[in-house]
Amino acid sequence: MRTQNSRSGARQPTVRLRDVARESGLSVAAVSRFLNGTLDLPPDTARRIKEAVALLNYRPNPHARRLSRGRTDTIGLIVPDIANPFFALLVDAVERAAEERGTDLLVCATRNRLSHELHELSRLGRDYADGLLFVTNHADDGALAQAIGDVGKVVLLDEDVPGVEAPRVFAENYRGGVLAAEHLLAAGHRRLAFLGGPRGLLSTVERFSGFAETVRSSGSSAQIVFESYDDYGAAQGQDAAERMLQAAWPATAAFATSDETALGVLAAARKLSVRLPTDLSLVAFDDVGPLHLLSPPLTAIRQPVAEIGSCGVGALLDHIAGQPVPEQPRRVPVELIERASVATPSRPRSTTRNKAVSGVA
Repeated sequence: MRTQNSRSGARQPTVRLRDVARESGLSVAAVSRFLNGTLDLPPDTARRIKEAVALLNYRPNPHARRLSRGRTDTIGLIVPDIANPFFALLVDAVERAAEERGTDLLVCATRNRLSHELHELSRLGRDYADGLLFVTNHADDGALAQAIGDVGKVVLLDEDVPGVEAPRVFAENYRGGVLAAEHLLAAGHRRLAFLGGPRGLLSTVERFSGFAETVRSSGSSAQIVFESYDDYGAAQGQDAAERMLQAAWPATAAFATSDETALGVLAAARKLSVRLPTDLSLVAFDDVGPLHLLSPPLTAIRQPVAEIGSCGVGALLDHIAGQPVPEQPRRVPVELIERASVATPSRPRSTTRNKAVSGVA
């Protein structure tokens, strides 16, 4: 065996697999397969390779080794916005679940722009990951469905993309709407506002359906004001709440279908001197932020984001392994967390209007 001399502090050249092969007197293919665990060699031959690795201080390139086996042992997660607490918590959950399964994770934020989503789907799916977890927050015109179909190994989280055959993991959105409506109706509210996100999103449609159908089946004279906006941000929620609160028939209770939207409602209430829960009761959806620290602490429908992330990783690894795509999405349960933002309405109920429930177009 040769010895390797070097001056202290001098930058050492990169040791490659072919150097180990030359030092041990074997082929590159034999050394590669032995180090990958796919080739058994006689003890003396194996010892020669191990001695060459130690002598040369060879450090295998993990990415190259994985590619040589036809996989990267890496998954990707594409989300609209990591600054949003919901998506930040989802990223953390996916990272933990991937680490537990010995899988690396790449995370990309698209700012919910279609062009960025299409780019990341192509880039990660082609070169860097065995499969992708994908989250969008806008309706699709067909471009996303096509791109996801081209990638193949994709799992959809949180929102659907129509026309895609892929595993899906969603919250019980409909159940969340039911719980919110039941809670507000039980408190005596009959003028209700639904502050929902984009009309074409699965979450908006399902949460409104659960909310509205519960009101319809209650037998009360309750009415719903439906306010829609372009995303689930606080600014959009504030605009929607201001329109609702300044209407000729303002609601006495609101269901804000995200934490960020609920923060917008609080901003609108302060601006218009509306007191919670005296003048307006409020239920949020998500409960991923510190809603218990607000004044008043907000009642919320909690969806288990950590479970969504963990289930998503499991579904993706099954998909990569060739398991059949489930016909129905996996649904994770939601629950009502009661705090102090719902009270009996202080203003008398309207008696001049007939029962009416607006729909989602």
